[in-house]
Amino acid sequence: MTYSTLKYIKDGAVGRVTFNRPEIHNAFNSTVITEMAALFGELANDNELRVIVLTGEGKSFCAGADLNWMREVVKQSIDENLAESNALADLFYQLYTFKLPIIGRINGAAIGGGTGFVALCDIAVAAESAKFSFSEVKIGVVPACIGPYVIRKMGEGKARELFITGERMIADRAHEVGLVNRVVPDDMLDTEVDALVKSILSSGPEAVAMAKKLVSEVPAMPPEQFKPYTAEMIARLRVSDEGQEGMDAFLNKRKPSWVTDGEK
Repeated sequence: MTYSTLKYIKDGAVGRVTFNRPEIHNAFNSTVITEMAALFGELANDNELRVIVLTGEGKSFCAGADLNWMREVVKQSIDENLAESNALADLFYQLYTFKLPIIGRINGAAIGGGTGFVALCDIAVAAESAKFSFSEVKIGVVPACIGPYVIRKMGEGKARELFITGERMIADRAHEVGLVNRVVPDDMLDTEVDALVKSILSSGPEAVAMAKKLVSEVPAMPPEQFKPYTAEMIARLRVSDEGQEGMDAFLNKRKPSWVTDGEK
């Protein structure tokens, strides 16, 4: 797979996706949106993959929308703008519902829409030098397409404050508000991400996928729905091949079959 705005490397069971426009701080445009949607469509069909790492080339993670793209967008009609916005909204939903866990390796600035990609990651690890901002209000717009995912991750109270103020945040502040899960020294970023990858690879693939589904779906359910839903989920997993293997391995004090030789 070859892309003009992204870099993809398959490392065993790990897929590494990189925003690859370092000369403009990995800002995204319609090409990035199209290519990322196509790439994740391909990754969804690769049954060897167990986890995705998302990062940026160079000094930035993703600096939001490309200025040249924005110059074109402001000249477009409402219908043209709506088509562009729907493509972005579709991409964010595609990543949010992606079956594999996505680890965000936040190596630098994540601004505007770039923070949306941070919020979509199941686990986001930020370098201490990373900077963040929901800067849309500064140019008279709002973080609309990323809003549902940011609000879910940070909560309404923090989102209200940061969406309205457009505050520039250091990594520790982003951790405080819940946008990122961990902050580490810059030279420890890869070590921390690799440790998370190893932890995920030691877990049952089907269980990991269902854990993502559980967290995203259950909060919106009333008790009469989530009680039977969760009961059926655990019952089916217990009798599944993976559940049987995992419980047998635990009871017999051995590593389950999905753990690679290097981890046994």
